[in-house]
Amino acid sequence: MDIDTFVARSLGQWKSQRSAHHLAFAHFEEIRSMINIEGLEKGAPAVIALCESQGVDPKKIATPFKMSWEGETDWNEDDVLAGQTILVPVPNLDGTNSGQLLRDQGYAETIPAAGRYVIHPDETFVLTTGYDRAAAEEKIWFANDNLRFRVSLIKTSNGKGVTTASLSSEVRISTS
Repeated sequence: MDIDTFVARSLGQWKSQRSAHHLAFAHFEEIRSMINIEGLEKGAPAVIALCESQGVDPKKIATPFKMSWEGETDWNEDDVLAGQTILVPVPNLDGTNSGQLLRDQGYAETIPAAGRYVIHPDETFVLTTGYDRAAAEEKIWFANDNLRFRVSLIKTSNGKGVTTASLSSEVRISTS
Protein backbone atom coordinates (compact mmCIF):
# COMPACT_ATOMS: atom_id res chain seq x y z
CA MET A 1 0.00 0.00 0.00
CA ASP A 2 1.33 3.47 -0.86
CA ILE A 3 0.37 6.81 0.67
CA ASP A 4 -2.31 7.58 -1.95
CA THR A 5 -3.97 4.22 -1.26
CA PHE A 6 -3.79 4.81 2.50
CA VAL A 7 -5.48 8.20 2.12
CA ALA A 8 -8.14 6.77 -0.24
CA ARG A 9 -8.93 3.98 2.24
CA SER A 10 -9.23 6.57 5.04
CA LEU A 11 -11.74 8.89 3.35
CA GLY A 12 -15.23 9.03 4.82
CA GLN A 13 -16.94 9.49 8.15
CA TRP A 14 -15.74 7.34 11.04
CA LYS A 15 -17.24 6.66 14.45
CA SER A 16 -14.35 6.42 16.90
CA GLN A 17 -14.12 4.89 20.37
CA ARG A 18 -10.83 5.73 22.08
CA SER A 19 -9.42 4.62 25.41
CA ALA A 20 -6.62 6.85 26.68
CA HIS A 21 -4.32 6.31 29.63
CA HIS A 22 -2.82 9.55 30.95
CA LEU A 23 0.11 8.15 32.87
CA ALA A 24 1.18 11.49 34.37
CA PHE A 25 -2.25 11.86 36.01
CA ALA A 26 -2.90 8.14 36.61
CA HIS A 27 -6.18 8.70 34.77
CA PHE A 28 -8.14 6.61 32.25
CA GLU A 29 -10.30 8.46 29.73
CA GLU A 30 -12.98 7.31 27.30
CA ILE A 31 -13.50 9.44 24.19
CA ARG A 32 -16.31 8.98 21.66
CA SER A 33 -16.10 11.01 18.48
CA MET A 34 -17.05 11.37 14.85
CA ILE A 35 -14.14 11.86 12.47
CA ASN A 36 -14.59 13.11 8.92
CA ILE A 37 -11.74 12.65 6.43
CA GLU A 38 -12.10 14.29 3.04
CA GLY A 39 -9.73 14.62 0.12
CA LEU A 40 -8.47 18.01 -0.99
CA GLU A 41 -7.25 19.25 -4.35
CA LYS A 42 -3.47 19.63 -4.62
CA GLY A 43 -3.99 23.21 -5.76
CA ALA A 44 -6.31 24.21 -2.90
CA PRO A 45 -5.14 27.51 -1.36
CA ALA A 46 -4.81 25.99 2.13
CA VAL A 47 -2.69 23.13 0.74
CA ILE A 48 -0.41 25.51 -1.14
CA ALA A 49 -0.10 27.77 1.94
CA LEU A 50 0.85 24.81 4.15
CA CYS A 51 3.48 23.64 1.65
CA GLU A 52 4.94 27.13 1.42
CA SER A 53 5.04 27.53 5.21
CA GLN A 54 7.05 24.27 5.46
CA GLY A 55 9.31 25.01 2.47
CA VAL A 56 7.90 22.14 0.39
CA ASP A 57 7.42 22.25 -3.38
CA PRO A 58 3.67 21.59 -3.98
CA LYS A 59 4.61 19.57 -7.10
CA LYS A 60 6.10 16.88 -4.83
CA ILE A 61 3.01 16.17 -2.71
CA ALA A 62 0.66 13.19 -2.74
CA THR A 63 -3.07 13.25 -1.98
CA PRO A 64 -3.79 16.03 0.56
CA PHE A 65 -6.73 15.67 2.93
CA LYS A 66 -8.59 17.38 5.74
CA MET A 67 -9.55 15.68 8.96
CA SER A 68 -12.19 17.14 11.27
CA TRP A 69 -13.59 15.72 14.47
CA GLU A 70 -16.16 16.31 17.16
CA GLY A 71 -16.55 14.23 20.27
CA GLU A 72 -16.99 13.97 23.98
CA THR A 73 -14.94 12.65 26.85
CA ASP A 74 -15.83 11.23 30.22
CA TRP A 75 -12.98 13.22 31.82
CA ASN A 76 -14.94 16.46 31.62
CA GLU A 77 -18.42 15.79 30.31
CA ASP A 78 -19.04 19.50 29.68
CA ASP A 79 -16.21 19.67 27.13
CA VAL A 80 -16.87 19.13 23.46
CA LEU A 81 -13.73 18.06 21.66
CA ALA A 82 -13.69 19.52 18.17
CA GLY A 83 -11.15 20.60 15.61
CA GLN A 84 -9.75 20.11 12.18
CA THR A 85 -6.40 19.90 10.45
CA ILE A 86 -5.11 19.82 6.90
CA LEU A 87 -2.63 17.05 6.15
CA VAL A 88 -0.29 16.95 3.17
CA PRO A 89 1.83 13.85 2.46
CA VAL A 90 5.19 14.41 0.79
CA PRO A 91 6.45 10.97 -0.29
CA ASN A 92 10.13 10.16 -0.59
CA LEU A 93 11.05 9.16 -4.12
CA ASP A 94 13.50 6.47 -3.01
CA GLY A 95 11.07 3.52 -3.01
CA THR A 96 10.94 3.26 0.80
CA ASN A 97 7.18 3.97 1.05
CA SER A 98 7.92 6.78 3.47
CA GLY A 99 8.02 10.55 3.62
CA GLN A 100 6.85 13.63 5.47
CA LEU A 101 3.33 14.42 6.61
CA LEU A 102 2.69 18.14 6.95
CA ARG A 103 -0.04 19.29 9.33
CA ASP A 104 -1.35 22.80 9.83
CA GLN A 105 -2.14 21.78 13.42
CA GLY A 106 -0.29 19.11 15.34
CA TYR A 107 -1.58 16.22 17.44
CA ALA A 108 0.42 16.70 20.63
CA GLU A 109 0.67 20.49 20.33
CA THR A 110 -1.62 22.76 18.31
CA ILE A 111 1.15 24.19 16.14
CA PRO A 112 2.07 23.43 12.52
CA ALA A 113 4.08 20.23 12.34
CA ALA A 114 5.96 18.00 9.92
CA GLY A 115 6.16 14.34 10.89
CA ARG A 116 7.83 11.36 9.28
CA TYR A 117 5.68 8.48 8.04
CA VAL A 118 6.45 5.00 6.83
CA ILE A 119 4.06 2.35 5.55
CA HIS A 120 5.39 -1.07 6.47
CA PRO A 121 4.98 -4.22 4.31
CA ASP A 122 2.14 -5.35 6.64
CA GLU A 123 0.33 -2.09 5.61
CA THR A 124 0.72 -0.45 9.02
CA PHE A 125 1.05 3.33 8.70
CA VAL A 126 3.42 4.76 11.33
CA LEU A 127 3.75 8.51 11.91
CA THR A 128 6.35 10.05 14.22
CA THR A 129 6.22 13.77 14.95
CA GLY A 130 8.49 15.83 17.16
CA TYR A 131 7.17 18.99 18.81
CA ASP A 132 8.65 21.63 21.10
CA ARG A 133 7.64 19.89 24.34
CA ALA A 134 6.58 16.41 23.25
CA ALA A 135 6.80 13.72 20.59
CA ALA A 136 3.90 11.73 19.13
CA GLU A 137 3.85 8.30 17.52
CA GLU A 138 0.74 6.95 15.81
CA LYS A 139 0.16 3.58 14.19
CA ILE A 140 -2.88 2.99 11.99
CA TRP A 141 -3.94 -0.22 10.31
CA PHE A 142 -7.07 -1.56 8.64
CA ALA A 143 -8.80 -4.76 9.74
CA ASN A 144 -11.04 -4.40 6.67
CA ASP A 145 -12.34 -1.57 4.47
CA ASN A 146 -14.65 -0.20 7.19
CA LEU A 147 -12.70 -0.91 10.38
CA ARG A 148 -9.38 0.55 11.35
CA PHE A 149 -7.34 0.75 14.52
CA ARG A 150 -5.07 3.49 15.81
CA VAL A 151 -2.54 3.38 18.62
CA SER A 152 -1.09 6.70 19.78
CA LEU A 153 1.71 7.49 22.18
CA ILE A 154 2.60 10.93 23.46
CA LYS A 155 6.18 10.92 24.68
CA THR A 156 8.46 13.39 26.38
CA SER A 157 10.37 15.57 23.93
CA ASN A 158 13.45 13.33 24.20
CA GLY A 159 11.26 10.30 23.34
CA LYS A 160 12.23 8.33 26.45
CA GLY A 161 9.13 8.74 28.65
CA VAL A 162 5.51 8.02 27.71
CA THR A 163 2.90 10.42 29.11
CA THR A 164 -0.21 9.19 27.28
CA ALA A 165 -1.11 5.97 25.49
CA SER A 166 -4.36 5.41 23.61
CA LEU A 167 -6.12 2.83 21.46
CA SER A 168 -8.91 3.73 19.04
CA SER A 169 -11.24 1.56 17.05
CA GLU A 170 -12.81 3.42 14.15
CA VAL A 171 -15.79 2.19 12.15
CA ARG A 172 -16.60 3.87 8.83
CA ILE A 173 -20.26 4.87 8.71
CA SER A 174 -20.18 6.61 5.32
CA THR A 175 -17.83 7.11 2.40
CA SER A 176 -19.00 10.60 1.48
